[in-house]
Amino acid sequence: MTARWISLRHRSRRIACRNPDFSSIPASEESAVNALGLAKRIIPCLDVTAGRVVKGTNFVDLRDAGDPVEIARRYDEQGADEVTFLDITASSDQRDIILNIVEACASQVFIPLTVGGGVRCVADVRRLLNAGADKVSMNTAAINNPDLVAEASAKVGNQCIVVAIDAKQVAPGRWEVFTHGGRKPTGIDAVVWARRAQELGAGEILLTSMDRDGTKNGFDLPLTRAVSDAVDIPVIASGGVGNLQHLAEGVSIGGADAVLAASIFHFGEYTVRQAKTFMREQGIEVRL
Repeated sequence: MTARWISLRHRSRRIACRNPDFSSIPASEESAVNALGLAKRIIPCLDVTAGRVVKGTNFVDLRDAGDPVEIARRYDEQGADEVTFLDITASSDQRDIILNIVEACASQVFIPLTVGGGVRCVADVRRLLNAGADKVSMNTAAINNPDLVAEASAKVGNQCIVVAIDAKQVAPGRWEVFTHGGRKPTGIDAVVWARRAQELGAGEILLTSMDRDGTKNGFDLPLTRAVSDAVDIPVIASGGVGNLQHLAEGVSIGGADAVLAASIFHFGEYTVRQAKTFMREQGIEVRL
């Protein structure tokens, strides 16, 4: 499958999602459409470095979890709503974006793909979208050049732009943004930056608690709630999931629109299907 074919497939899907036509849907099905719009998403995350999926604790002590394409295909089969790829060392190592992995994944996986890491300009955003990504996540580049968010959103649409925020608690009720894969403090308040990202044109916030990452102690719920309450765009909670209850709490307590997890799925503790069934049992609307 060629990259051009992948690009056309994903571009047509994005256009269809941007301008849905419900006029031909029977009235009896209208409520189902509305319900889907309220559904919360479960998103497995693949942290990638050197072409392999890895997982660590507090952004360090990485261990190998497998081949990214094989893992993404497994999550597609399990019913994941999306898959997120993050090249966690591209910015700190000044490396190029992972086009080959995106192309390989897009040829075999048919759920939305969000890709981040190494994005420095609008041309990088276009390259990832043309390779098969549905959304592009930016963290370091957005902090270094906030106008990039606005420019990319204007060029490709805000539904394609995700601003990732890696945050660490520095005082009660205050979290600082870090860049370069969690290696560089910025002095910027996470809640303030989330509001600014929305103003610039981000369509979604991917919020990771560095304090909770890999600990399996659950999301930083005060952080998640603070950001969710501060913005009107969807917030994806990330960092700390150790069981299915944590996923539910990210939505019911943290106010997140989607929940992201890695270890509990990568190493076989739970499947995405089990997670969705549990959340449905907790009264949370999900797509089964």
